[in-house]
Amino acid sequence: MWVPNLPVTIISGLAAGAGVLCLIKDMYGGPPYNKEMSAAGNTVIITGAASGIGKEAAWEFAKRGAKVFMACRDMSACEVARKEVVLETQNKYVYCRPCDLGDLASVRNFVQIFKSEEPRVHILINNAAVMEPPQGVTRDGFETQLGVNHMGHFLLTQLLLDTIVASAPSRVISVTCPRHTKGDLNMEDLNFSKHYDAAAAYNQSKLANVLFMRELGRRMLEKDVAVIAVDPGLTDTNLTRHLSMAKSVSRFVVYPIFWPFMKRPRTGAQTLVHAALEPSLQKCKGDYFVDMKLTQPSEKAQDYELAQWLWKVSERWTKAQEHQAALNVAAA
Repeated sequence: MWVPNLPVTIISGLAAGAGVLCLIKDMYGGPPYNKEMSAAGNTVIITGAASGIGKEAAWEFAKRGAKVFMACRDMSACEVARKEVVLETQNKYVYCRPCDLGDLASVRNFVQIFKSEEPRVHILINNAAVMEPPQGVTRDGFETQLGVNHMGHFLLTQLLLDTIVASAPSRVISVTCPRHTKGDLNMEDLNFSKHYDAAAAYNQSKLANVLFMRELGRRMLEKDVAVIAVDPGLTDTNLTRHLSMAKSVSRFVVYPIFWPFMKRPRTGAQTLVHAALEPSLQKCKGDYFVDMKLTQPSEKAQDYELAQWLWKVSERWTKAQEHQAALNVAAA
């Protein structure tokens, strides 16, 4: 009786299974955003564009004809990503610029250089983030996640806001995630200096992203500036690189189970492109989108008094007015 070649059969079965998993992954990711929508004539800034969703968003905008500025902390990684984007899209107007969101002086320097080079910014995407790192503070003394995920982006947006308004129609987009629903502002100790809880601090920073967009949207009611918070959905990126050993071990157990249902970074980036280019969203003023669908955020994320409180604290902690004055002096 003929016996099939067992190793070949096993390999064929594994290959077929992998193919099915990839199909499931692509189906779960959903359709890409309108490929015909051009970004030509737009100047785009994306933070955290050296990898993951940020890099893929840079690729998408470059492919659609935009001038793209990749604002990153790691210039070596950024340059590698930039070269890939330029070679694949044939768009030479893609640039790396240093911007460390954990250092407010670096944020101000980025804006100063950018404004000396460019008169307009049509799309600002606050994408960079850090998740559950060991306890630490930024150069300016902020808890790392609060500093990078919120305060750095708050100052960046504030210092660019005059240019964004002058470039209207324009848009400001901040990337958040479902963890904002578990978030709460630790109003007595935003820095978690008394009792550090990495997960709670991350949730707080993601809630801050949504609250920031809500308040900015309110302040832009009379301006032709769209303001949108975006949840790209479950996407396979390196955001979890700082997780503790215990969580990392569990991740290696859980990850293979969820992998088929995780979006590829380029698929996740479609949500950012949609928020940036979809014409019907130009009237958005702090709206929240999940997978390109308008969604209600958590109740706390809709608390305008809380949003105003966070704005005032952020303005004071980042010394936004002082940084703006320094920029004005430098430009004079």
